[in-house]
Amino acid sequence: MNLIASESKALIVSVEYRLAPEHPLPAAYEDCWDATQWVASHAVDGNDDGGDKELWLINHGDFERIFIGGDSAGGNIVHNIAMRAGVESFHGDLKILGAFISCPYFWGSKPMGSEPTESREQMLLYRLWMRAYPSAPSGIDNPMINPFAGDAPSLSGLGCSKVLVCVAEKDHLRDRGVHYVEAVKEGSGWKGEVELVEVEGEDHCFHIITPDTESAKNLVKRLASFIAQ
Repeated sequence: MNLIASESKALIVSVEYRLAPEHPLPAAYEDCWDATQWVASHAVDGNDDGGDKELWLINHGDFERIFIGGDSAGGNIVHNIAMRAGVESFHGDLKILGAFISCPYFWGSKPMGSEPTESREQMLLYRLWMRAYPSAPSGIDNPMINPFAGDAPSLSGLGCSKVLVCVAEKDHLRDRGVHYVEAVKEGSGWKGEVELVEVEGEDHCFHIITPDTESAKNLVKRLASFIAQ
């Protein structure tokens, strides 16, 4: 993990989770959960500088304003951490205030919206998931990649107060990101706030690939506003 101080005075914990195929899923999910638990541990006995606690985080972290966020696979992980936070507790009963989910890696066996209807098992999105999690129960319809699967837990269980979802117009994953917002907002009974940001003319994770474009800069500003609210 890396600690970063941003220009917005936010403290960012960057998680270098284990990667597949050397470390198949759910390793990455467990690493990110453990990392969040580590952050939460600093809110308990905050003046204790023993163990593996980071004094900088103790002295400067605001444990009333914890956000989690990620792009693509990271967006998928953020969703799953938020869902787990709805049923399991963090140290000191710390709560996640908000989640930023960008170009989330959601997929499934049944096409949605404008997704291709044929040869889905030959698609890269399918093959990547099965490579990363070959033992996944239900395969590509495992709730960790398909939150709309029949046996997926209700999105009403999201363990945070607000969610910002970003999608890009040309992204193959766009329709599932939009549907995710609709499902959270209209069908789940979740009591938090959810917002969709769609960026026209851009593709998957454009803000990472081309960070100097106006679209990327505007998205970063929107994220900063989401955190500052």
